[in-house]
Amino acid sequence: MASTLRKKHKTFGGYTGYYEHESESTKTKMNFSVFVPELKAGQKAPVVYFLAGLTCTEENFMTKAGAQTYAADLGLILVTCDTSPRGLNIPGIKDSWDFGEGAGFYVNATHAPWSTNFKMYDYVLSELPKIIETDFPAQKGRRSIMGHSMGGHGALVIGFRNAKEFASVSAFSPINSPTRCPWGEKALSHYLGPKSPAWDQYDASLLLEKATHKLPVLIDQGDGDEFLEKQLKPELLVAAAKKADYPIKLRMQHGYDHSYYFISSFIKEHLEFHARFLK
Repeated sequence: MASTLRKKHKTFGGYTGYYEHESESTKTKMNFSVFVPELKAGQKAPVVYFLAGLTCTEENFMTKAGAQTYAADLGLILVTCDTSPRGLNIPGIKDSWDFGEGAGFYVNATHAPWSTNFKMYDYVLSELPKIIETDFPAQKGRRSIMGHSMGGHGALVIGFRNAKEFASVSAFSPINSPTRCPWGEKALSHYLGPKSPAWDQYDASLLLEKATHKLPVLIDQGDGDEFLEKQLKPELLVAAAKKADYPIKLRMQHGYDHSYYFISSFIKEHLEFHARFLK
């Protein structure tokens, strides 16, 4: 499970490092990146995990979001990983940008030929935190999770299904109900087989309806997002929250789109949100 350093950059007094390791979950090499703030000898810090969206790697968030300056001030470790296994010879894995390589959807695939390697849910929930809490100065069990688009879906699902494992969850432009949008229907039908109740465990809106342990939730969504109506459908999450009497905070941000320009505009507020519940 040991990780290998690929490259490292001094960042706001701390460092941003890029790593690879042999994954037990995916049975492939996996890449991840970590920002560690400047810490005193023996000091450990809480961790915020960021799950990226379709086509992204472990580099997009660290290079585009401008998050390290705020994490340095707040004393937070940031972790982000690749969005799927790579380097596999599965037929169709690179045929489209919204499915296959770079589009693992943070599920545990049960349908061949994806079921052997596409275990991103296990990877994010269990394997990656073990590495971070072993190899880095991370406070054990003090973690929050966030994400963007497909990664926003992953953060909400993993957070809602494992609410006692996280202090808080947040998302930018998440896919709120993949069982009811084209991106999700395409991915889940391949990874999980024909539509069935098995899909529901990866639908944040359906999970929220039945949630018992209530996490603090912050979501930002741009009203200029080109995917808003067809793919993201935040109104389904809002309806589920009302049904479950679950106090989520969803902010519609005027004029913002689906890009990292949007994320960088509000990343400070998201990290401050998580820091309140982690410290």
